[in-house]
Amino acid sequence: MTDNAPAHHVFGANGLQSRVAAAGAELQSLQDPSGFDRVWSGAAWPRHSPVLFPIVGTLKDDTALIDGRPYRLTRHGFARDRVFHWVDRRADGCTLSISDDADSRAIFPFRFVLTMDYQITGQTLHVGYRVHNPDPDHVLLAALGAHPAFSWPQRPGAARQDYVLEFEHPEPAPIRRIADGLLLPTHFPTPITGRTLALSDDLFIDDVVILDQLTSTRVAFRAPDGTGMTMTWQGFRELGLWMKPGAGFLCIEPWRGLPSPVDFSGEFSEKPGILHIPPLQDWTASWSVALL
Repeated sequence: MTDNAPAHHVFGANGLQSRVAAAGAELQSLQDPSGFDRVWSGAAWPRHSPVLFPIVGTLKDDTALIDGRPYRLTRHGFARDRVFHWVDRRADGCTLSISDDADSRAIFPFRFVLTMDYQITGQTLHVGYRVHNPDPDHVLLAALGAHPAFSWPQRPGAARQDYVLEFEHPEPAPIRRIADGLLLPTHFPTPITGRTLALSDDLFIDDVVILDQLTSTRVAFRAPDGTGMTMTWQGFRELGLWMKPGAGFLCIEPWRGLPSPVDFSGEFSEKPGILHIPPLQDWTASWSVALL
């Protein structure tokens, strides 16, 4: 970002208004036509919607072993802490990107270009990701995840305990959990009944709920009167659900990748969930939220 480039871009359409920051290419606000912000903006967790790249979650000892050499990568990677370049700023959206540099290669020895795109269409915000491997000779190894935090409740004065997640399909598969940031080998019974997950702070006392055997690509976050939002995703494989108990947000997180298993200390290329992007090829994914 040049010295005169804006730190934020505000855009909107059809009564919606959104703000994206160059820092981390982070979605910071999504106001509905009433002016209520559907994206978390409080202090109990200082972020809003960080981009998780080139890892999702935590590596054992914060270390990636790549061709036998250890590289230090802390939780969720570095993209959320980098300033992105504005590719395009539009009245109804924007596009940003980062690429590898000397600093990134010191901790992650791969070439890459990560591009983020935001677009409002109707009552829907679309968020797109493209990871390009510009290296003609080497496979790019990486993971990527979304981490948007949505206001809970989704409208002023509503009761938090009335909200549920309603999945597109029944989700009977067991869930995964973490301890000290690392993936436990045990599978746990799902808290989802049929298609519906009743939400409460108690669900998150043991940190994130990980769904790694999903059949759905859509979930509604709604109150009994139907107000809320519907989230849809493509290209992602896992879903994380998280909140800080007592705080007024819920993170609905499509992922392509997982935290390291507690007993994994092998090569990064063999870590569960890692993308292998061939030379000069792209990997793309997206999610969107439609306001109800």
